[in-house]
Amino acid sequence: MVLNNFILGFLLVVFGLFFYKYLLLILNKYKPELLIDDEFSKPQAFHESSVSITGGVCIFLSLLVIYFDFLLFKNIFFSEYLSFCTLFFILGFIDDLRISIKPIIRLLLMAIFLIVLVEYNNFYIERTGIEFLNNWLKNSKFISIFFVSLCFLFIINGANLIDGYNGLLGFHSLIILTNLLLVNYFNANNELATLLFFSILILITFLIFNFPRAKVFLGDGGSYLLGTFIAISTIKTSILNPQISPFYFCILLFYLFFEVFFSFFRKLLKEKKPPIHPDEKHLHMLLYKILLAKNKDRLKSNYQVSIIINLVYLTFIIPAILMMKNGMFCKYYSILLFIFYFISYKNAYAKTK
Repeated sequence: MVLNNFILGFLLVVFGLFFYKYLLLILNKYKPELLIDDEFSKPQAFHESSVSITGGVCIFLSLLVIYFDFLLFKNIFFSEYLSFCTLFFILGFIDDLRISIKPIIRLLLMAIFLIVLVEYNNFYIERTGIEFLNNWLKNSKFISIFFVSLCFLFIINGANLIDGYNGLLGFHSLIILTNLLLVNYFNANNELATLLFFSILILITFLIFNFPRAKVFLGDGGSYLLGTFIAISTIKTSILNPQISPFYFCILLFYLFFEVFFSFFRKLLKEKKPPIHPDEKHLHMLLYKILLAKNKDRLKSNYQVSIIINLVYLTFIIPAILMMKNGMFCKYYSILLFIFYFISYKNAYAKTK
């Protein structure tokens, strides 16, 4: 089994490397305007030349290979992964094809998809670490569906929001998925651990083309796909490992979650503007401006944002990794992380004014 997984993993990396290379060559030759990000004026754009946004396509097709390998050779069907990831990849990919959908319509579609998918897959969160909320989730199907859908919305939109800098979402996803892999591996959840192992190989292959100089972007399809994959994997890991505090998984996802949560209320309450429209005041964007003012190098500032944020994130989750079974520690440590984010944002905002 281990040898088979190693061989498949090797073939997957080779497939990914060749796929990225030849897809780029084919598009450049026959359809140079297709799946290209050349919108330099949008708030979240920090590149100076046109870049292919085929990263999401390659990751999605690679994941399909893995799903069908599990189905055909192991008789394991990851129905929740296939249904959730496919629908949300397509929703993001529509935007990559420059088919315009208003933000409010896209958000409404996401909510409808999630309600249907959660119910269809019977995919619920049973433990939150908060007793009264656990009782609500057990006693009300409506609240349970609403809660799970809201969790997905935060993580998917968080992934899409931080995407845009070379390696930022890629490395962040890599850290989260590696944590989930180790939790499942050491607790003998072999099927999920194997899937996560292959997903990490796929992600590393993408990062070869995305960092430090980006030849490929994820696109909205790719960021929605990664956010969806992370959300499903975290919920499944929490269900399969009840001895681990639910707040540990909150800590793993705190950056993706709090970036959206804080941004929503910042725009709504402080700036008095629609919270679903993009702007240039997110933490990673403020950090980019600080670095750019210091070294005057756009590329260097771009990938330094990814390094700094992910190194700080990794440093701060290490105590939680060591104490993942201690619910009280994880609960209060998660609050500490939210406070740290708020202070960091306030300092970064002051330096860019």
